[in-house]
Amino acid sequence: MNTIPLSILVLYYSRHGATRKLAELIAQGVDSVPGAEARLRTVPSVSSVAEATAPSIPDDGAPYVDADDLAECAGLALGSPTRFGNMASSMKYFLDGTAAEWVNGTLSGKPAVVFTSTGSLHGGQEATLLSMMIPLLHHGMLLMGLPYTHPELMNTASGGSPYGATHWAGVDGKRAITEDERALSIALGRRLAMAALKLHEGQ
Repeated sequence: MNTIPLSILVLYYSRHGATRKLAELIAQGVDSVPGAEARLRTVPSVSSVAEATAPSIPDDGAPYVDADDLAECAGLALGSPTRFGNMASSMKYFLDGTAAEWVNGTLSGKPAVVFTSTGSLHGGQEATLLSMMIPLLHHGMLLMGLPYTHPELMNTASGGSPYGATHWAGVDGKRAITEDERALSIALGRRLAMAALKLHEGQ
């Protein structure tokens, strides 16, 4: 008997591609768990021109997220580059528009993780992760991080945090993802998918 895999939404905003690479690794971790399937989605950039609108389909990368993606997901991985120790305005703008999901409890009780990339090693990674957690708590989501059973957390000289997956992208955004960052991102995706499956089985 074939069963439909649980959809795990990996939602990100990426300006130069570093956060997108993390999202793809987290999706890889999700897809490695039998019974779970990653759904990669992004959000449009916020324009400084009031009349400007984004195309309905991005030029490349994942499709834009919509209400169905939120309703159908069994778990959420949320990612953004850091902007002065906070999530990017494009992600904040999207989250500010989820009042209907908040009223309806669409995301309540679902597990969630967060991830980010920064231009400098101490560029506000943990503050950015925490900023993304706040609206997810208001939605009633069950937040998860990375435990120190992953040795990469203790040994990393690049990204990696118990609050979520991170990447030190460099000022030009071109620093390659390290093996520690890669391992922790995949582990975070697996952890999210496994939690979603356990919660689903308990319903």
